[in-house]
Amino acid sequence: MKKLAVVLFNLGGPDSPEAIEPFLRNLFSDAAIIRAPGPIRWLLAKTISRRRAPVAQKIYAHLGGASPLLENTQVQASGLKAHLDTRLGTDWVTKVFIAMRYWHPFAEETAAQVKDFAPDEVVLLPLYPQFSSTTSQSSLENWEKAAQKCGLKAPTRSLCCYPTDVGFITSVARLTAQGVDEIMANHPGVPRRVLFSAHGLPQKIVDGGDPYQWQVEQSSKAVVDLLKTKYEDLDYSICYQSRVGPLKWIGPDTEDEIKRAGKDGCAVILVPIAFVSEHSETLVELDIEYKELATEEMIPGYYRVPTVGASAEFLDGLACMIIDTADRGIKRCSNQGRRLCSKDWSACQTK
Repeated sequence: MKKLAVVLFNLGGPDSPEAIEPFLRNLFSDAAIIRAPGPIRWLLAKTISRRRAPVAQKIYAHLGGASPLLENTQVQASGLKAHLDTRLGTDWVTKVFIAMRYWHPFAEETAAQVKDFAPDEVVLLPLYPQFSSTTSQSSLENWEKAAQKCGLKAPTRSLCCYPTDVGFITSVARLTAQGVDEIMANHPGVPRRVLFSAHGLPQKIVDGGDPYQWQVEQSSKAVVDLLKTKYEDLDYSICYQSRVGPLKWIGPDTEDEIKRAGKDGCAVILVPIAFVSEHSETLVELDIEYKELATEEMIPGYYRVPTVGASAEFLDGLACMIIDTADRGIKRCSNQGRRLCSKDWSACQTK
């Protein structure tokens, strides 16, 4: 009987009001986020986190003072283990671990737990369907350092991205269809528009070869292709949220797309296409701030599609990809077992 360790990566979030500023400091200290020399980056991180902490305090106050991301990820981990156990049978003993990038449990804590488990295989799985150097790559590199530090030497593979995985896309399409149907039922005859909203990136990161925006477009297109079998006249747009700082960010901005929908008299079905679990950017930014904006812009109907969370399609898709990744023996691969990105996307490190 063999042992399989699966490590889920996510951003992490403060678990108390007191943790908000140090969480932000950890975030902005990451070289993948602020690409400046160490001493300058650390000074910037300290300054930015201190200035943003009061704003973040108000955001997390809507959530009881803490992020629900770890709890939601634990539910996903439990469900994923059940799907893996069903597919692998009694030949494998599987354990699913969680490593957060900027708050507990950190990679060093989790790597030590994985070592104690003594696995025969380790599969690393970022809970970011679309690859970015700022998220997946940062977590994978951080894990390598943590594993080396604690002496974890088990064969390790990573599933770097899965923007078009059938389980993920099917789940998003099903949840989006529920939103479209509700808008049609409650606002008959009103034009409707699906907005696929993803976390933004500074334009210079994408210009530097980061494939994130391209992969977001592939995810959105795959969902639309499924939905068009039911809705022939589907109107949709891809947009980006959570912009901060003075740099130029990729667009269009989600706020601007909501305003455009208002001018066009469209109801909005807002889909968080790059998030797989609920946290501050969905529960506050989408559910409160953008909903208020939609009301101000006289949007005739506003429906926020839930994240895929622990849906059966999504988790079973992850289980299948994990098993395939372990079987292939390739250090890093996409959901298709090969490089998805063209050579133009130089930040993609899949061979």
